[in-house]
Amino acid sequence: MLEDKKLFILDMDGTVYLGEHLFPETLPFLDRVTSSGKRYLFFTNNASRSPETYVTRLSNMGIPATRAEILTSGDVTIHFLKTHRPGKSVYIVGTEDLIQSFQAEGIPLNDVDPDIVLVSFDTTLTYEKLEKACRFIREGAEFLSTHPDYNCPVEGGFIPDSGSICALVTASTGKEPRYFGKPYPETLEMLMETTGCAKKDMVVVGDRLYTEIAMGVNNGVDAVLVLSGETSMADVEASDIKPDYIVDTIGDLL
Repeated sequence: MLEDKKLFILDMDGTVYLGEHLFPETLPFLDRVTSSGKRYLFFTNNASRSPETYVTRLSNMGIPATRAEILTSGDVTIHFLKTHRPGKSVYIVGTEDLIQSFQAEGIPLNDVDPDIVLVSFDTTLTYEKLEKACRFIREGAEFLSTHPDYNCPVEGGFIPDSGSICALVTASTGKEPRYFGKPYPETLEMLMETTGCAKKDMVVVGDRLYTEIAMGVNNGVDAVLVLSGETSMADVEASDIKPDYIVDTIGDLL
C-alpha cells in the first residue's frame, strides 16, 4: 500500500514527537520518504502555535520542514472564513500565536460585538475570555472552533484541548460549534488543493481515532494509526472507526 503513495500526511504530537521528546524512529522514517521520491506534510489540529512557530520547533528537533510543509487547523479555519465569511468579524479564544495568524491574513478581530466566536486550544485561557465568548454566542454570534480534540498529549499524560473548552461553552450557552481541522471535509479539500494530490495518492498517519483516522476512513484515504500517542488497542476495539493499519510507532512503517 505504501509503495503507491505519493504524500504522507503526518500528525505531529503523539506521532512524530511527544511534548519535547522526538521519537527516535521519526528521522529515519522521514529520510526514507524523501529518498523514495515521496513527500510528507505535517498537519496538526493543535492551533495554539502558528505554522512559523512549528517550523522553528521542528528545526530545533532536527526535523527539516518548511512553512509549505506545515498546515494547522488554524489554516483551514482562516481559509474557510476568507472564502465563506468574508468581512465577518471574529472574537478568538486562543493563543497570541493564533491571533497573530488571523491578523496576518486580514481577518477582522472584534472583542465588543463580533459576528463569530472562534474557540481553539487556548493555553492562556481566562474566565474573562470564557464569559465574553458565551455572552457573544447568546447574543447571536456564530460559534466556530478550529478543531474538536478533547485532550492534547504531553509527556506524562494529557491536558484539556479545544474540544474540552468548547464543551464548557456549550454547557453554558446550549450551542454546539462548527468544527474544522481533522476529520472534517474542509481539511481534506484544503490538503488536495494545497498539494495537488488526489485522495488515492495520500496516506494519513496519526494517533487519534476521531481526528486523523476518522478523516481517512470517512473520506476514502488510507489511514495508519500509531499507538505512540492518545489511542490504545482497547480504544480501537471499542470504536466504530477502524484504521487500515495499526503500528506501534511510525518507525514500523519502514
